[in-house]
Amino acid sequence: MSPLQEFPFRSAAVLGAGLMGRLLALALARAGCEIDLYEAGGPQAEGAAARVAAAMLAPLAESAVAPPSVVRMGHHALDRWPTLIAALAAPVFFQREGTLVLWHRQDAAEAARLRRVLERTGERVPELPAMRTLDAAGIEAIEPALGRRFAQALLLPDEGQLDNRALLDALLATLQAQPKARLHWHAPRTPDDFSPGAAGQPERVIDCRGLGAKPQWSALRGVRGEVIRVHAPEVTLRRPMRLVHPRYPIYIAPKPDHLFVIGATEIESDDMSPASVRSTLELLSAAYAVHSGFAEARIVEIATQCRPTLPDNLPAVRELRPHVMQVNGLYRHGFMIAPAILDVALELLATGQSALAGRFGLATHP
Repeated sequence: MSPLQEFPFRSAAVLGAGLMGRLLALALARAGCEIDLYEAGGPQAEGAAARVAAAMLAPLAESAVAPPSVVRMGHHALDRWPTLIAALAAPVFFQREGTLVLWHRQDAAEAARLRRVLERTGERVPELPAMRTLDAAGIEAIEPALGRRFAQALLLPDEGQLDNRALLDALLATLQAQPKARLHWHAPRTPDDFSPGAAGQPERVIDCRGLGAKPQWSALRGVRGEVIRVHAPEVTLRRPMRLVHPRYPIYIAPKPDHLFVIGATEIESDDMSPASVRSTLELLSAAYAVHSGFAEARIVEIATQCRPTLPDNLPAVRELRPHVMQVNGLYRHGFMIAPAILDVALELLATGQSALAGRFGLATHP
């Protein structure tokens, strides 16, 4: 973390205690700044998009829907997460065993199209490890539970995942132990509630409220996601998997203790109603097609949430007005790119400039 002298201020208000709000508040508090963290909800991040996520760290896999700038941020973050996690007050599951891309024979044409996309990404972002093609024996060797159910697969080496809820809890516990941090729950605030630099006011305001910031950032929209968590004692999978699907890729992310996160749906809507029967059936049927042991799994949770998204589907850091920073638009890539966004924001707060932002092609416009 940056030492205090790197920041030209001694106090800050952070709005929103989702993933980015917690990361930034902790980094600044550890650097010696007086931090007030304001959250409209409670400490368990019930309303945060980060709570409803698979937390896969898969830059090459995500390049199917994301540009090279996001891929570079994800690659940067993969090396940063272990350092960030090691400094927390509680352990967090983190794994870097790669992503396995699977498909049924009838979807071979779509798999070939995806392979070409991933190959182009490898050419444009050569620092990524090269993907590997596996035959049935190769799949069985790294995922014995799958046997030889699939004839071919792609292994994307070094990609990872973490436990999103354990991470949010560990960030909370670490923040609570910081003498410089004051946490305010059920205390919604907007940038308009502050006059940074005035007597009795924080010197900086950092807005990380996601969709809560829409009144100050009108371009924000919600993109709905639906995620199912199941407990499947009969299933043993070692790494996240993506199943090529006629309409969208479905993922299965194995967490500790035989908990699996299954998801895929991405709907242009800020509707927060429960998941539809159709999407639930599709997700569970896809999981069963990967491993029959999911038939006896117990559904722990079916959750929906909307991810804050800007028109170009890219994250952005901007100055709303002097001494007020906004960080938003992490879309479906929150955990994958959060450390990169954190590092950019800290550079901007320290010097007003960010070399990393230029490297990532990250918008830092007013």
